[in-house]
Amino acid sequence: MSGSINELRTPLSKVRGLGSAKEGTDHFWRQRLTAIANVPLILFFLWTVISLNGASHKDVVAHLSSPIVAIVMLLVIISGIVHMKLGMQTIIEDYVHSDRTKIALLILNIFFAFTMGLGACFAILKLAFGG
Repeated sequence: MSGSINELRTPLSKVRGLGSAKEGTDHFWRQRLTAIANVPLILFFLWTVISLNGASHKDVVAHLSSPIVAIVMLLVIISGIVHMKLGMQTIIEDYVHSDRTKIALLILNIFFAFTMGLGACFAILKLAFGG
């Protein structure tokens, strides 16, 4: 036998599983799970925004300082930011062909998502703790 073990595998067995980067399926499932989680979370967010339309600043702060509301709003932010980051990563990987540009955009995507998530979570926590 002169060939390697990979030469003995069928084409289907070569592509089954996670792919060459060993993370394709994980990325796919995280994107789908955050999409599913976002449905009730965004409905809650919309209900909150609509119900607080025209309310005073004091009423909005009082509503958002409720522990349940604050926790769900944090979940909205975290799930939304993770979903956004994964979606932008897919777009960058699929449509940017220059390796240097792709790496730079992927790094910027991570920093942007982290910065936006941190800022939004800080705002919710500040309101929740009476800031």
